[in-house]
Amino acid sequence: MKKPKWVVEKEQAKRAAAAETVWLFGLHAVRDALENPARVKLQLMVTPNAQAKLEEAIAASGMEPQVVDPRKFKPPLDPQSVHQGAVLEVKPLDWGPVAECCMGREGVVPRVVLLDRVTDPHNVGAILRSAEVFGASAVIGMRHHSAPETGALAKTASGALERQPYLRVRNLADTIKELQNMGYLVLGLDGEAEITIEAALEGKRDRPVALVLGAEGPGLRQKTKEACDALVKIDFAAGFGSLNVSNAAAVALYAAKP
Repeated sequence: MKKPKWVVEKEQAKRAAAAETVWLFGLHAVRDALENPARVKLQLMVTPNAQAKLEEAIAASGMEPQVVDPRKFKPPLDPQSVHQGAVLEVKPLDWGPVAECCMGREGVVPRVVLLDRVTDPHNVGAILRSAEVFGASAVIGMRHHSAPETGALAKTASGALERQPYLRVRNLADTIKELQNMGYLVLGLDGEAEITIEAALEGKRDRPVALVLGAEGPGLRQKTKEACDALVKIDFAAGFGSLNVSNAAAVALYAAKP
């Protein structure tokens, strides 16, 4: 009996995910991945100079690096990538389900960042850094319309990719509903909103909070806005100018501190 089309597509997607790998590059990103026991590491290529700088991390990982002469070092990367003589092929991290990641730590009121079609890996990497600094439980993007794990994202995240949960979900509105059912107050950032983050959180800072940010330009989609509990804005000093999405995420996380 012939399998239904949706079953075939699901099986194909599962096989593709299983085969997916990521090439990390740069001394910082490679070192943090080597030191992360949760990261499945496949192959490491280094120049002698990079090997010396990563000596302790390589030893701790138990990997046998492929040491390559700098003149022959041609890893499978974009030619513009600043690899510093170190590249590492890995499997994407699996942080588990949304509910598990967003429960928060004992004694800490959780904060979560959701990204509505934010596709620039440099922005997402910077958001991961801010999320780690401000103790966010997770950063959540969309499976098909957000930046996947890439070397550029990891390099911009400056190690945060190995420590800060980054999840990608099929449907953002469904995830918002899931968080609301967990007790989260979901606030969508919108420059035209009438209230500030601080005003929306007055008397509610003891609640879990999810901050939803949209891509630069289009911002939040209408469906996403409708799913939020409230739309809020950053309290600017003037009536002009704007922040890019990574800067807005940092300011919003600071404004929403428990």
